[in-house]
Amino acid sequence: MRRSLAGAVAAVLAAATAVVAVLFTLAPTGSAAAAAAEPYSWKNVRIDGGGFVPGIIFNPTEKNLIYARTDIGGAYRWEQASQSWTPLLDWIGADKWGWNGVVSLATDPVQTNRVYVAAGMYTNGWDPNHGAVLRSADKGATWQVAELPFHLGGNENGRGMGERLTVDPNRNSIVYLGAPGGNGLWRSTDHGATWAKVANFPNVGNFPSTGANNQGIVWVTFDPSTGTAGNATRTVYVGVADKQNPVYRSTDAGATWQPVPGAPTGFIPHKGVVDHVGGYLYIATSDTGGPYDGGKGDVWKFNRATGGWTRISPVPSTDSGNTFGYSGLTVDRQRPNTLMVATQVSWWPDAQFFRSTDGGATWTRIWDWASYPQRSFRYRMDVSSVPWLTFGNDDPSPPDTSPKLGWMNESVEIDPHDSNRFMYGTGATIYGSTDLTKWDTGGQFTIRPMVRGLEETAVLDLISPPSGAPLVSALGDIGGFRHADLDAVPPMMFTQPNFTSTTSLDYAETKPGVMVRAGSFADADRPGDSHVAFSTDGGASWFQGTEPSGVDSGGTVAASADGSRFVWAPGDAGQQVVYSVGFGTSWAASTGVPANSTIESDRVNPNKFYAFGGGKFHVSTDGGVSFTASAAAGLPTTGTVRFKALPGREGELWLAGRGGLWRSTDSGTTFTKLPAVSTAGNVGFGKAAPGRTYPALYLFGTVDGRPGVHRSDDTGATWVRINDDRHQYGNAGEALTGDPRVYGRVYLGTNGRGILVADRLGGDPTPTPTGPTPTPTGPTPTPTGPSPTPTLTPPPGGCSASYRVIGSWAGGFQGEVVVRNTRPTPITGWTVDWAFPDGQRITQLWGGTHTQTGPAVTVRDAGWNGGLGGGASTTIGFLGSWTGANGPPRAITCTSR
Repeated sequence: MRRSLAGAVAAVLAAATAVVAVLFTLAPTGSAAAAAAEPYSWKNVRIDGGGFVPGIIFNPTEKNLIYARTDIGGAYRWEQASQSWTPLLDWIGADKWGWNGVVSLATDPVQTNRVYVAAGMYTNGWDPNHGAVLRSADKGATWQVAELPFHLGGNENGRGMGERLTVDPNRNSIVYLGAPGGNGLWRSTDHGATWAKVANFPNVGNFPSTGANNQGIVWVTFDPSTGTAGNATRTVYVGVADKQNPVYRSTDAGATWQPVPGAPTGFIPHKGVVDHVGGYLYIATSDTGGPYDGGKGDVWKFNRATGGWTRISPVPSTDSGNTFGYSGLTVDRQRPNTLMVATQVSWWPDAQFFRSTDGGATWTRIWDWASYPQRSFRYRMDVSSVPWLTFGNDDPSPPDTSPKLGWMNESVEIDPHDSNRFMYGTGATIYGSTDLTKWDTGGQFTIRPMVRGLEETAVLDLISPPSGAPLVSALGDIGGFRHADLDAVPPMMFTQPNFTSTTSLDYAETKPGVMVRAGSFADADRPGDSHVAFSTDGGASWFQGTEPSGVDSGGTVAASADGSRFVWAPGDAGQQVVYSVGFGTSWAASTGVPANSTIESDRVNPNKFYAFGGGKFHVSTDGGVSFTASAAAGLPTTGTVRFKALPGREGELWLAGRGGLWRSTDSGTTFTKLPAVSTAGNVGFGKAAPGRTYPALYLFGTVDGRPGVHRSDDTGATWVRINDDRHQYGNAGEALTGDPRVYGRVYLGTNGRGILVADRLGGDPTPTPTGPTPTPTGPTPTPTGPSPTPTLTPPPGGCSASYRVIGSWAGGFQGEVVVRNTRPTPITGWTVDWAFPDGQRITQLWGGTHTQTGPAVTVRDAGWNGGLGGGASTTIGFLGSWTGANGPPRAITCTSR
């Protein structure tokens, strides 16, 4: 199945967020005193959105109190006055990074200042911490934590279902949580302070039966009319990931539970919404947990009075036109017979929304087919506030449109206080309207982004050149931007070519208008595009060069100091480092340097480049033609290593990695470790302090036992911490740079909270020594309880494998498996095994050789991608067929050679 450029980009954007691993972890040592601190202001560089928003939650009793939850970027509260979102979980530090994955959120309908968050990113072991329920009594200004005895999956399949977390509307001290992984239904009776399993709830869920983690209890909802203020609500409905027993009910306030008689079978209940005025429960179902797939489903209506179920699907699952499941279900509380539901998921030509004003008896569509390929629309889209949402598709051919309604539309919500306002989440933004009821009167209503303040990009690299735009970004999923104004949404992402993810950026130090970027996308989707691109006007426009064969991943790239040549290390396993004289018209292999090394250029000498790979530092003095390994000892041999060359000083380098921060003044021949820095995730440079000539240093790491972002004005002799405990941003630091034009300014990249820019709040810089300090006489408690250092234990076998479905359609799907060397030393080959749970068959596979016997699949490397350096990875891609269900494998194993 072919898609247009915008469709392909949308699909990859949707899939790319499925797997996010922790990149670097900082934790306090517990024995050293805190480094000196300096007050700073922190704010986002505006992009507006950029990630999946699986949940939007309106408070039913307080107007304009709205929350949004994200899968990797925390939670937000709506500010009506500014029409923007306020982040609520920036206090989460690197030691609890997984709590930025919010699998559910509940707003209290009685004491509306109370709000609850079910936090935890992964259930499969990537997240070292258990999940938690975070509770606030001041709308998210401050929080308390109740840790759970199991993990939660805020960035896993099924995260758009819900809500799993719900407050009893009559006795609001009672809060329910539906858990994944066979952990059942949980309840708190003290406003979320303590939790206990509901032992008599009979079904913990069983979907998927093999492969990924059981998605468990997927929503809980109350019928408010069956209770009185101060007393527990009598009727509670629970949705379960069980295709044969999808809906349960208690009519005695949770004392007993039974399956609802006659409940529809064969699908997963994504959403359950009670219309307590009319006496109905509506459910939207799909054949998978989503959010990337869903090929069949139905919408049902349960009559509380009669106990009868009625299928009210706009397109029934038995209809040949039903190629999607349903989600995004909402009821208009001002007009209870009015409801809407969205497709889960429809990629082509766009998503579909349905609306009924008679309780589901009849439906209208947000768009209809006219004379093919033309379509008619009940809406118009205005993305002028976030123009990049066209994804560069400015001249679509019918039936395609740009921008699209979106994808992964799991949360569609009509404002319970205003029938004209609704919001819905997509894989890239929040859209909404304030004139929705025009749908019912024959007019066109307007859909606009309602996402300002919600920043959810994953930042992979940042550069701040000495002239031109102050910042250029490399982003996962949406490519990256030239930020001419930090407070304005950039007009368009990088195009010509458009990368799904830009992995590396550089500029020529003495000719900063010359830039280069490398990025990732599936070469099979766009065989005419290259994975490397160049600019001669500071990133305002780009052109592509040639590339070696077999490149799908961007890796790292560097420009010489004068922009005359470039060195590139593509990210595909085994791809050799290459160099080009000129703008990539041809490439030749560099010698003496390991494949997949990290590449940087000297900022003075145009013939000098540096590389780190295979646990060693390497230097080239002939423009990347050849490299020589340095004899420098004591550098990190495991974990991610990042290094940068200092502007204005030939041969001066700073290297950050596990174990600390190192400096070289002789082009990497020797390195000196800084004693005060115990861990370092990244390092950057900015304008020197007043009265000094050496650039300011910025560090994401731990100084004197204090993790955070630090600045040094004296070559690392002393440091000040420049963030505080309210501004930690979970998983951050893959990208970091100072500003060469503004002293004290630093840009920090996060994994899910976008780009942060920080500035000093005034006063002269007065760093204090960071040498040995007295040990504190007692512990310093923090609001979130103990924070043990997370550890990631490599799986047995020397390598790991992760499986995901990239796209799915009726009877077919595309998947990939990422194989990673979990050892610090190279491996020479690998074998991956899994068993399909639902009879799927592989029809085509690339990146390996495979055999399939029944459900059992074995894939061996293809030879060229068998050798993987420490921490390196490669990807297997395949097409497959399925009938009935397309569940992922329960387990996937990798064995290295």
